[in-house]
Amino acid sequence: MGNDRELLASLLRHLSTTFKIRDLGTPIFFLGIETIPVEGGLLLSQRRYMDDILNQAGMTDCKPLSTPATLTQATSLPTELFKNPTQYRRLAGAFQYLTITRPDISYAVNRLCQFMHAPTDEHWGFLKRVLRYVKGTLSHGLRMSSSPSLDIHAYSDSDWATVDKKSTSG
Repeated sequence: MGNDRELLASLLRHLSTTFKIRDLGTPIFFLGIETIPVEGGLLLSQRRYMDDILNQAGMTDCKPLSTPATLTQATSLPTELFKNPTQYRRLAGAFQYLTITRPDISYAVNRLCQFMHAPTDEHWGFLKRVLRYVKGTLSHGLRMSSSPSLDIHAYSDSDWATVDKKSTSG
């Protein structure tokens, strides 16, 4: 994808000398991710996938929420083990794929996945909260926009400055 058709055609010709490729045209729907043209770029959306997750959970008509997790941590004693851990694991795994276009749920999904070995009723309640948040944010996605700069910017919440480079090399 790009805004210079001549450059794209040249790149495709060059790639085709080494690889067997086909130009499928403008991407619309690929691996469950829909590309929606918006002003100044594209929105990558998994709305159909979100609808499928809500349907699998039987929560298509649930009340939506505006946050995926509570701000305070529950301090209650562990509750009973959830009676259907397979359903919990299936939905938590589905959330993992959803984080491709929904980084806003990454923290909540990470927390859910930490309890896959033995989810409790409390964990199931937290998973349902994330489902209700997804229900309220079906139109959210990952926006990609053009930039006049050729610089690549990436962000991470990891603190790599504290890694001792001498201890990691050989």
